[in-house]
Amino acid sequence: MESTGSSIRSAARATFSAYRTIPVRWRLAGGSAALTFVILAAFAALVGVLTTKQVRGSFDNEVRSAADRLAGQLSIYWEPSGKQLACANASPDLSDFASVEHAQIRIYSAVGRLLCFQDAVPSAKTAKQLQSEPQFPAPSAAEGPSQENGYRVVVKQVHTQGPGSERQVFLLYARPLSDLDHTIARVQFFLLLGVLGGTLLALLAGLATAQRAIRPIVELTEAAREIELTRDPRRHVPLPKADDEVAELARTLEGMLQSLDAARSGTEAMLARQREFVADASHELRTPLTSVLASLELLSEELQGEQADTAQAALRSARRMRRLVGDLLLLARADAKRFATRVPTELGDVLMEAASEIGPMAESHHLVIDARPVRLSGARDDLHRMVLNLLENAVKHTPPGTRIIASTSSSNGDAVVVVEDTGPGIPPGLADRVFERFVRGGGDGARGSGLGLSIVRAVVDSHGGSVTLGPGQKGTGTRFVVRLPTGRVDEEAARSNGHEGPRSGVEDPYTSTTTGSTIGRRRRRS
Repeated sequence: MESTGSSIRSAARATFSAYRTIPVRWRLAGGSAALTFVILAAFAALVGVLTTKQVRGSFDNEVRSAADRLAGQLSIYWEPSGKQLACANASPDLSDFASVEHAQIRIYSAVGRLLCFQDAVPSAKTAKQLQSEPQFPAPSAAEGPSQENGYRVVVKQVHTQGPGSERQVFLLYARPLSDLDHTIARVQFFLLLGVLGGTLLALLAGLATAQRAIRPIVELTEAAREIELTRDPRRHVPLPKADDEVAELARTLEGMLQSLDAARSGTEAMLARQREFVADASHELRTPLTSVLASLELLSEELQGEQADTAQAALRSARRMRRLVGDLLLLARADAKRFATRVPTELGDVLMEAASEIGPMAESHHLVIDARPVRLSGARDDLHRMVLNLLENAVKHTPPGTRIIASTSSSNGDAVVVVEDTGPGIPPGLADRVFERFVRGGGDGARGSGLGLSIVRAVVDSHGGSVTLGPGQKGTGTRFVVRLPTGRVDEEAARSNGHEGPRSGVEDPYTSTTTGSTIGRRRRRS
């Protein structure tokens, strides 16, 4: 019993769960149609029973009336021999009477011998044959309507005329029940059609009514989806005219959006003040840091021994601090949408300068620099920081002896910077987060601030470009591809800034394949 009850409860829960997956409009329409079906089915069953009873009663009355009319009008004579009835001379004609209602007529003697017969469809059988194979039992007295062999039968006693001893015979009048069954079947068919048609109409009407009823909810859903896509809580949701539950929901959502908008405005104002503060503070820190760096450089040159080592250590810390302040200033300006002035810039020069600066760090790496002349309109210092960070990232996160390839080129009107290495590649699960701030590839204990690649993304975004990360061309290592729109470069402005255009017939002076330290020395000699 317990297992049976548990099975019933499980089935009920499964059914309820399946029911809840059906859309609301279909649940409403289905409930309306089911209720209509129950009502119409009950009404049709009642009408069917009453109609069937009425039709059967009318049919019995018709059979009885026809039998009474025939018995009252029938005039039939015995033949002169007195042994057979003159059925062919009966008045009225039995064939006419039988064909009208698809009836069968039999006349039996008092001892049950078939004397005359007439069918709606003439038969070739003789009375003797019908007597040997009777369709109806021989009546013994007058009877009311009865059912025999698929017919409704009425028996009447009639008198004959003429010679013979048999003056009383029995008239059997029968009509097929198929006519009655056909009529009842048609009634039932129309009742069933009415039930199904009414149910279908109720379903369609329920769908239309449900669609109209949930239209305000659909409008609220569309408004909420638009707010989700635009992330703008200042948009308004439509308020229904009717003062019902949906209108109350709309007013609640409108109030919630207003509260979110107020909270968002306050948060954005606070963040804007923080960005301005960081940008201003970083800018103000550059001057004292420059003074400290100059003082430490002088001290490191004048002091000797341990004091000189201490001054050098302080100088290195101050340089790292200046670098960190510069990174924060760049990010703060990017957040505050305060972009540096754009000037015509030779991207090949920027790559060579960054390579020479990174040279002392990359003495154990094999650098390949292909700095082709590519001119664009951009912030030179920011572009230098972007390329330097890409090279520094490759040097820091690859083992000694790794090959690092950096190049500049032009493709489809864009300036392209590619930095590729043959190192171990990006750790699994980190590729989607490398451009986030304070994410370090070597874990929490890794050196660096974790701002290098986030600065790359900020510079690229500020120039309207894109940066992609993927494996190297040989399937190993890491490959960064930066695409920047070149924009419209003023040639006069370029010459005034000391950047001449590419010269035809002259070997490209920016291509180098060497170690990091050699790049630095070559660049300094040039």
